[in-house]
Amino acid sequence: MIEQAITSRTRAICVVHYAGVACEMDAIMAIAERHRLKVVEDAAQGILSTYKGRPLGSIGDLAALSFHETKNVISGEGGALLVNDPALIERAEIIREKGTNRSRFFRGQVDKYTWVDIGSSYLPSELVAAFLAAQLEAADDITDRRLAIWGRYHAWTEPLESSGLLRRPVVPSHCTHNAHMYFLLLQDLEAREYFIDAMKAAGISTVFHYIPLHSSPAGLRYGRAPGALPCTDSASERLVRMPLWIGLEPRLDVVMQTARDLLESRLS
Repeated sequence: MIEQAITSRTRAICVVHYAGVACEMDAIMAIAERHRLKVVEDAAQGILSTYKGRPLGSIGDLAALSFHETKNVISGEGGALLVNDPALIERAEIIREKGTNRSRFFRGQVDKYTWVDIGSSYLPSELVAAFLAAQLEAADDITDRRLAIWGRYHAWTEPLESSGLLRRPVVPSHCTHNAHMYFLLLQDLEAREYFIDAMKAAGISTVFHYIPLHSSPAGLRYGRAPGALPCTDSASERLVRMPLWIGLEPRLDVVMQTARDLLESRLS
């Protein structure tokens, strides 16, 4: 589908490492090379995940990490731009520095700085940076604790998948993930709506995720899909996210038992 979407106006391929699980980057990088395109990795959910031993965000020309409050490592808001193509570094600095060449001035490369391009103020405050630094120091421990919860979910859902009640996440053997989320693919939209409402009534928050870009208002206005995307449409209607954060452990058994009872009750 990627090559079908490329036109003479295409400049880059943007890939999303959903749930911290890598896209097939070898194939994507090969397509980009054939068409002389840049690759931008949306690694917002992918910190400490890998593809064939390489950290997500280190493969494309540019990448973005997110430190939003819902991510594994947080600073409330904000993120990081990862620049892997040396030719893009200087302009990235300029855009970060409100459109000025201030970074070059501090390095002594120019005798004064001025406005040379578009830009804005993207620097975090010292307080936010200090909070994030502490989170980064604890990132391995945070990931291990999330993986332990993810692993329990995955064992719990195995018999439910065998019974045809749901599908579990799939992580390819050449990828490692960071347990950013644990999602279920239920049978249909009606099953998901029932599940979310019933879990909410039991005091447990479960949510679905994004409206697909190609069917969103902005996607319909500005975008163009190369054809029908039935797998995306189906997954978007059936996907539900289970609670997952490092403080969940004491409540995890209750969450899983409640969910199991609700899912099995629809068969009776």
